[in-house]
Amino acid sequence: MTTGRKRPFMAYVLIALQTLLGIGAVAGGSFMLINPSGELLGLGLELLDGSPFNDYLIPGLLLTLVLGVMPLFVACGLLWRFPARVADRLNLYRDTHWSWSFSLYTGYALVIWIAAQVYFLQAVHGVHLLYWTIGFAIQIVTLLPRTRAYYIQTAS
Repeated sequence: MTTGRKRPFMAYVLIALQTLLGIGAVAGGSFMLINPSGELLGLGLELLDGSPFNDYLIPGLLLTLVLGVMPLFVACGLLWRFPARVADRLNLYRDTHWSWSFSLYTGYALVIWIAAQVYFLQAVHGVHLLYWTIGFAIQIVTLLPRTRAYYIQTAS
């Protein structure tokens, strides 16, 4: 679906952020799924003490799907603006393309994911600050007026 409007630069930034998040999360999550002990990522099971998990299988599945596959799907939707019935049903912002709304959802999911890690680890590491920044950047860029305006649905 094209509108004939020029895509704003920050929409490209948003697509890049979603793509980078997705690729990184699919890679990290896949390593957790392949070896739930965390060895492939240099993570010990002691990091899961105090969490609801005994190994990295469920976190790896969540990471792969929610912060990996979903952002890649969102990036494709932001780029090509194709219709998606299920995503449209979950779109809380009916005046915008589903990918814009899901971009916000992804930003929230990332910030919550990192907050949960910090809570269970009772520590903040550089990687947490990096991904918190990415999560907030996704939210900010998504909410920029020009970005939002580009993804507003026009009545057919």
